[in-house]
Amino acid sequence: MTVTQAPNAELFFDALTSYQKTAAIDAALELDLFTAIDEDARTAEQIAARCKASPRGVRILSDYLTVNGFLTKRGNAYGLTPDSSFFLSKNSPAYMGSLRHFLLSQAIRGNFDKLPDTVRRGYVDAEANTVADENPVWVEFARAMVPLMMPAAQAIAGLLAVPDDRPTKILDIAAGHGMFGITLAQRHPRATVVAVDWQPVLAVAEENAARAGIADRYQTRPGSAFSVDFGSAYDVVLLTNFLHHFDSDTCTTLLQKVGAALNSGGQVAIVEFVPNPDRVSPAIPASFALTMLAGTPSGDVYTFDDLKAMLGNAGFHEASAHSLPTPQTLVVGKT
Repeated sequence: MTVTQAPNAELFFDALTSYQKTAAIDAALELDLFTAIDEDARTAEQIAARCKASPRGVRILSDYLTVNGFLTKRGNAYGLTPDSSFFLSKNSPAYMGSLRHFLLSQAIRGNFDKLPDTVRRGYVDAEANTVADENPVWVEFARAMVPLMMPAAQAIAGLLAVPDDRPTKILDIAAGHGMFGITLAQRHPRATVVAVDWQPVLAVAEENAARAGIADRYQTRPGSAFSVDFGSAYDVVLLTNFLHHFDSDTCTTLLQKVGAALNSGGQVAIVEFVPNPDRVSPAIPASFALTMLAGTPSGDVYTFDDLKAMLGNAGFHEASAHSLPTPQTLVVGKT
């Protein structure tokens, strides 16, 4: 006997109301609610006093966050889950609350209000193009995204073979916050980093380099990655979270320029959301394609085979994929 499952509208309803979850987590971070609970404010009244909010508002928000897995509740006392304690309390060195300033900015979130028209066209209008020259959204990205990128930066520094027996040169393209190159330079005292990005973004990277104690080994070249002179004789080129903004032909052209800047035997380190060949799994890398549709003229996510083909067409002889402690993949190409 065949058993058929009754139709269930829960997935549809959840999709139509997911904006409420976004608003709730944004409000909780704005109020420092998770930090308050971490500092032993437990009841709605205690949390409200700490957050300068109303007990009624805090109770309803905290119950909603409990329903959605961000808090625990016993009687009238709220607590943090292990993940919330690790990522959402300002007392944690892994605090990720700053991500909201970029991910929920009008420049990113607002593009999805125009999604039907974007799907009809197949590309964004000029006003919504996040990769337009000198777009100020990337300054916000540089300031906000360091906590999310640090685990990957540390993993990449451990995976890349950078010689320590001689001075080495690292090129960091679209450096943003700069932490990928900075982390490599911290691990390799004879390495010098050259960072490429728009000047206002590079100012953030320079602040981070100074804070990390490598300012004397950190140089910048402001401008577009497609037009600025990279220089030559690099041992490593970092190309992180960048190729997905462009179509495959544009990526191949950039990789050719990268190859020309590398020493023989040099390597390019590409960090991307890499879906499986079916392009619908894993969920986070596959879903990222929609972000590119909503905010770029021709961006996409690329499978490992796609990236391997780009590297081959650009003159690289080897390509390997390495897992990272984030939903991204490190792809290394060698000349």
